[in-house]
Amino acid sequence: MSGKSVDLNKNGKGNKLIKEKIHDPYMARCKPTEPTVCSECGVVFSSGRWQWMENAPDNPKMILCPACQRIHDRVPAGYLTLQGPFYEEHKEEIAKLIRNHSDRQEQEHPLKRLMDIEDQKDKSTLVTVTEHHLATSLGKAIESAFQGDLDIQYTDEDTVVRVYWER
Repeated sequence: MSGKSVDLNKNGKGNKLIKEKIHDPYMARCKPTEPTVCSECGVVFSSGRWQWMENAPDNPKMILCPACQRIHDRVPAGYLTLQGPFYEEHKEEIAKLIRNHSDRQEQEHPLKRLMDIEDQKDKSTLVTVTEHHLATSLGKAIESAFQGDLDIQYTDEDTVVRVYWER
């Protein structure tokens, strides 16, 4: 659907209204009041964005940030599947790259978080993250460091991404 809807008035004439497309149901439709602090992780919404602060503001509103809400609900925004003989041989090295890359991203962008790294029955590993750009950048970082085949698949709504890397 194009995101457009038509409302017909009494005369049968249509008023074309463009509905705002909500890309990510975990992102608020409006900005939280400032200051707001996540009751789970302590990230602060200030100056129009979520950020880490050494000193929390006085009398903040307490909510769950979008990343903690995703973690609580167990609803990742990105999935990264790793597999292949090369992966099996270099699993620990690739896991370190994933953790280091995720930690760096989280320092700059508090909503980009690693949720879980799970070994699957088929010898692949599934990495889940709270933000779809993180899944994409992890896949690209692994491809850059270790080559291999990278496939990135977005959903129609762009709210979830599935990234596959194999070598």
